[in-house]
Amino acid sequence: MHLIINGEDHDDLPEGLSVAGLLAHFGWPERKIAVERNREVVPKSAYAKTVLANHDQLEIIHFIGGG
Repeated sequence: MHLIINGEDHDDLPEGLSVAGLLAHFGWPERKIAVERNREVVPKSAYAKTVLANHDQLEIIHFIGGG
């Protein structure tokens, strides 16, 4: 499957990935991530049931704490 993530092409992703599956695939923690799919924010409660489609465009933001 082909996805565009933060403006970069990713061509070798498995079909049928959910948002949660994609985050796990890259080893990104769900807890500190915000995801926008095709210009719509995906609620954290929908990560597991939101299945990605070929050519979806995603913006993924990782929040970092600090002091």
